[in-house]
Amino acid sequence: MGSMSIWHWVIVLVVVMLIFGTKKIGNIGSDLGKAVKGFKDGVKGEEEKANGSTTASTTPPQQVADKTTIDVEARDKTRS
Repeated sequence: MGSMSIWHWVIVLVVVMLIFGTKKIGNIGSDLGKAVKGFKDGVKGEEEKANGSTTASTTPPQQVADKTTIDVEARDKTRS
């Protein structure tokens, strides 16, 4: 009697759908997914920020031999 069977959960799900409607439940699911993604991106950004600050302070700055020369890497453009 203390545990919930599958039929109890089905009845609860039907009642929730009747109260809120399927569109609102879909919107709630979408908003929850966006919130989780935003949280993960925020945590990842904080980790990169923390790692980036320690990396930048440990690497010595590059020295420039001639101030009129710009050193860049060239990439080939390919068309799809």
